[in-house]
Amino acid sequence: MQAVILAAGKSTRTYPITITTPKPLLKILDKTLIEHSLDQLAGIVEEVIIVVGYKKEQIIDYLGEDYKGIKLKYAEQKQQRGTAHALLAAQEFIDNKFLLLNGDDLYSKLDIEKLLEHDYGMLAKKTDNPSKFGVLLLEQEDYLKKIVEKPKEFVSDLANIGCFILDKEIFKVIEKLDKSERGEYELTDAVTLLDKVKVVEAHYWLPIAYWWNYLEANVFMLNQLKRDIKGDIEKNVTVKGVLVLGEGSVIKSGTYIEGPVFIGKNCEIGPNAYLRKDTIIMDNVRTRAEIIDAVLMDNVTAKHESYLGHSVVGENVNIAYGTVTADYRHDGKNNMTIINGKKVDSGRRKLGACIGDNVNTGINTMIYPGRKIWPNKSTLPGDIVKKDVC
Repeated sequence: MQAVILAAGKSTRTYPITITTPKPLLKILDKTLIEHSLDQLAGIVEEVIIVVGYKKEQIIDYLGEDYKGIKLKYAEQKQQRGTAHALLAAQEFIDNKFLLLNGDDLYSKLDIEKLLEHDYGMLAKKTDNPSKFGVLLLEQEDYLKKIVEKPKEFVSDLANIGCFILDKEIFKVIEKLDKSERGEYELTDAVTLLDKVKVVEAHYWLPIAYWWNYLEANVFMLNQLKRDIKGDIEKNVTVKGVLVLGEGSVIKSGTYIEGPVFIGKNCEIGPNAYLRKDTIIMDNVRTRAEIIDAVLMDNVTAKHESYLGHSVVGENVNIAYGTVTADYRHDGKNNMTIINGKKVDSGRRKLGACIGDNVNTGINTMIYPGRKIWPNKSTLPGDIVKKDVC
């Protein structure tokens, strides 16, 4: 059995963290997004074709030609012309029946195995926000009738989640497609034209469309962990609910940890740090900050008093004394943020900042909710970041 993972996109909705790193290589806890996907395919497929494009060299160099016994091949989508066009790039490698997965979503092996029972099939998941997805209309016996993209009025709450079982027939269908209203060749249009596509409802799906979804995926995975603490913990540390402490990491005296918390390798926490619920600290991080519901990526330094809440902090960032990520609107409404020039409702009452790689903040920097700072930028002492720093 073969599988195809679509991993070619630029992922502009997760900027600024994907300006320097392709989304498949963003870490969820201690493992990249694409490694999580490959783990779900282990024991099911012998070969995976990864469709690459944006920053393809990083993906190829990182994964190589083998992952836990799964043979890896790469196909390049040289121009971004839609999901169906991306799949065409893998055509020469396909023998017949194959699984197809979005490279920026997380799926369950159990759900994927359900698809293998059918000639043609797709996973779907009920959603509270059908207007944000392609939703499915079904015929009898749960076969696909139609896919309605982002309906303005309610027609269904069953969302397409981008995981399929297909065969080589799909390529003949794609070659006959017209461009969609977006000017792209859509995989959903091709799937709709196949005969008897079984819709299988999934019990698990984590889409990572926006940068706050990346935070939410880390928090979700953190709360699934049931491991003991391992590492060197100094005296006078109050610990409650810590799930993971990586090799070589040290927690210094006076630190208070509420948990659940993930701490990666070779980190220095404290003294007097305050790690609140759903804190994810990756490798080689030094911090004394107050942190809640936030991801600090590799090599972040926040060794002075500061507050990082409901935020994503990229690699090699230096957080200066007194930096604060504001995260709550006084009117209690959802936080908004600018994505590709348009204002987007995050759906979150609490949303902090997204800070790209290699950023330096000046002392006493205050960042408004939902604001972003692009890689390699800096703020001055006392700056109030009211707009994205690009």
